[in-house]
Amino acid sequence: MGDPWDWLEQARRDVRARGLVRRLDPGSADLLDLASNDYLGLARHPAVVAGAVAAVEQFGAGSTGSRLVTGTTSLHLELEQELARRTGAEAALVFSSGYLANLGVVTTLAGPGALVVSDSANHASLIDACRLSRATVQVVPHASPAHVEAALASHPGRALVVTDGVFSVDGTLAPLLELHDVVRRHGALLLVDEAHGLGVLGPSGAGACALLGLDREPDVVRTVTLSKSLGSQGGAVLGPAVLRDHLVDTARAFVFDTGLAPASVGAALAALSLVTDQRVAALAEVSVTLAAAVGVPATPGPVVQVPVGDARTAVAAQQACRDAGVRVGCFRPPSVPDGGSCLRLTTRADLTPSQVQRAAAVVLAATQPPWATGS
Repeated sequence: MGDPWDWLEQARRDVRARGLVRRLDPGSADLLDLASNDYLGLARHPAVVAGAVAAVEQFGAGSTGSRLVTGTTSLHLELEQELARRTGAEAALVFSSGYLANLGVVTTLAGPGALVVSDSANHASLIDACRLSRATVQVVPHASPAHVEAALASHPGRALVVTDGVFSVDGTLAPLLELHDVVRRHGALLLVDEAHGLGVLGPSGAGACALLGLDREPDVVRTVTLSKSLGSQGGAVLGPAVLRDHLVDTARAFVFDTGLAPASVGAALAALSLVTDQRVAALAEVSVTLAAAVGVPATPGPVVQVPVGDARTAVAAQQACRDAGVRVGCFRPPSVPDGGSCLRLTTRADLTPSQVQRAAAVVLAATQPPWATGS
């Protein structure tokens, strides 16, 4: 009999050989943070912290059960109502993470006999949701409404098109208006993951769909996360009331999961009241300034991507930034294709001009060392 762990030892060797070893980094208060998703700087805002504390004091540390048993509090319902109001949705349903919100809604809207058309650059949660949906899944080239149209034309039955609103790696905006035209012509539904759009784009940060006037379209469903611009944790599905009711009854990622902890609910509810046009505008200004300073195109959102190429080079550049006091993200396969590794800088509305310039200088030094240019 062989060792049942032999396969894992080989897998670990392969990971090391490709430069894909990852580590859990606790960070440091001394580091300038350009890696987190705290886009509006609300995670430590006194009102948001107070909202979390008040929820714990009233409802306890945990939700103690699924949303259908003991995991729903009055705060959960209040948060859902406020999310719907702020985003122009008819109804909202809160999940314990954005990942599970995507799993829940895709597997509910799709299923055997349905077609799901997925952008090749979609987030892993959408990819996994497609795989679990038991539907026919067709992955199309990135940001290509023409390929989406061709896929829908070949399938006369129920169909769902899924896309990020703002793509998480490069920060670009999906062609949502064109995609909506396609799904409308074919009687399909469009699901937009607004994880990087909520609090970032649109009036009062209502998201990419609101920016483009799609927030009240009956054939558009949205998912959001509470862990980025709102500085908390959790996720939600935004859509018609009938969809909310059906998710409550049938979405396994909702029915069989413990409800979102009260602290996260209270924090997210408090953060929503702080999402203003002024904060959204401040975030956009910081993003444009940082992109210009590091010499890359600006994007509509808070993501500034600095291409590096090789995974090992990207890790070395990330470490060089950390050694210089700046914490940045490092995206390597499978988050990006082979050869597409990059530093991912995420901006915050509360960064000062001097912090932006300092971060840019550090990133430029880390990504343009002598050994990278051949000199």
